[in-house]
Amino acid sequence: MRYAWVPTIVALMTLAACSSGGFGRSNDQVFAPGVAGASDIDSLLVGHRLMSAGEYELALKAYTRAASQQGLNVDTLSALGSANLRLGRLGQAERLLRHATEQDPSFPAAWNNLGVILMEQGKISEAAQVFRRAFATDNGNSEQIKENLRISLAQISDPTYDHSQNQDVKLVRRGTGDFVLLTDL
Repeated sequence: MRYAWVPTIVALMTLAACSSGGFGRSNDQVFAPGVAGASDIDSLLVGHRLMSAGEYELALKAYTRAASQQGLNVDTLSALGSANLRLGRLGQAERLLRHATEQDPSFPAAWNNLGVILMEQGKISEAAQVFRRAFATDNGNSEQIKENLRISLAQISDPTYDHSQNQDVKLVRRGTGDFVLLTDL
């Protein structure tokens, strides 16, 4: 008789499931227990916060959710590319960021992050061209893009360039905050 209340709870849960069209569903929206307005959560913003926290795999999942909600727009493509870069998936990251730059050639963060990938792959000349494009589309306003361009040009002009003394190539994103990609170029 200790658990006489269990059948009552099960019956109530069954009724709740039937009345809402299925357990955990309400008007075809995902149910997240304890989160008010869970369908209103911006998965792109969640992904940015996860990237800042160093949780790249979780960020990739959040960006994938954002892409399913918003479509493959320049923001989601760029975010997916940046997360893949942090996970070491350079080929995927490059394809996503090239697609982002094709979709919106005036998006400096996508150009910059593509340049970072090219630097990682040792394609310094192409990276310098991409950083020039990022710098031009940003009108020279981003110190990070300016620094990335400077590093790539220094490596082109001096093959013996000692990059170990002070350089980090930086990822940037649209909006606030930045991601720093430490590199041993």
